Order: sequence, then structure tokens, then C-alpha cells
Amino acid sequence: MAGKGNTVKRVEEIVKPYADELGLELWDIRFVKEGSDWYLRIFIDKEGGISIDDCVDLTRAVTKPLDEADPISQSYTLEVSSPGIERELVTDAHFEKYVGSRVLMRLIRPIEKVRDFSGVMSAYEKGDITVELEDGTSITVNKKETSFVKLDDFDINDFEQEL
Repeated sequence: MAGKGNTVKRVEEIVKPYADELGLELWDIRFVKEGSDWYLRIFIDKEGGISIDDCVDLTRAVTKPLDEADPISQSYTLEVSSPGIERELVTDAHFEKYVGSRVLMRLIRPIEKVRDFSGVMSAYEKGDITVELEDGTSITVNKKETSFVKLDDFDINDFEQEL
């Protein structure tokens, strides 16, 4: 079997035309093992958000082509979903699209014993991510130095508390 990276690339080649036809953006594809089970996770997006029907439509559209092309030798569970509101930024296009947005960034190696940073991503250039922190300082790191970068749109003040 080809490596996981090649598997994801092959799945993307198969799935992308169907996603395009349905007006969906392929956000990310992950082929992961959890316990003894393998999962092929396809994350989709579109302007205005994803519905359950979008997930069902893409699942129905790609099941047969994936079975016929057989890019994955072992059995797996196919999951199609939205990347969610606190989506992980993965590609250069994701980072470029969300410059100016609040992000949560976790580093692989801490800086002065701190691994997690949040603030507004003010720039993204050639893999370098600049985040303006709450205290007015900024941090610039390369994407390869991060465990993840996610949108951080959750604000407790956006919700009314009932007493």
C-alpha cells in the first residue's frame, strides 16, 4: 500500500470533482487509525455553512467511485463532515483566507514554557504565521513549528446566560 500521504492525495483526486459538482470546497482529508479501526475523514465547506444534506450528498456521490478505484487496501469507515467553527487551518489557502481572524496556535516546542498562544493572525507569508497577542506583543513562527492552528471564534460574551 502507498503511504498515508499518497492515499490522501489519491482520495482527493477522486473526490474533488464530485465536491466541485455539488458546490462544496474540500477543506481537508485525513486517513487515520484510531485503535484498531481506520477512518477516512473528508471535511467539506461552502459559503453559508454545511448541512447534513451536503454531507449525505457527497457521501453518496463518492462511495462507489472510491470503491471502484480502491485507493485504500484495508477496510475503513468513511466520514464526511464540516470542519466546524473552530476549524483547523491546514493549507496555505486556509491561512491566507483567515488573516485578520482570531486563532489558537499550539507550538510543538514551547517558547519560555508556553505552548499555546491566541490572538489575531495578522500575517501569513511563506509558511510564517504572525499572531498579535492580547498583551499587544506579537509572535511569528513557521507553520512547521506548530501542532495546530485553529480558528478561535468562540467568545463567551456572545452568549446570554440564563439565571
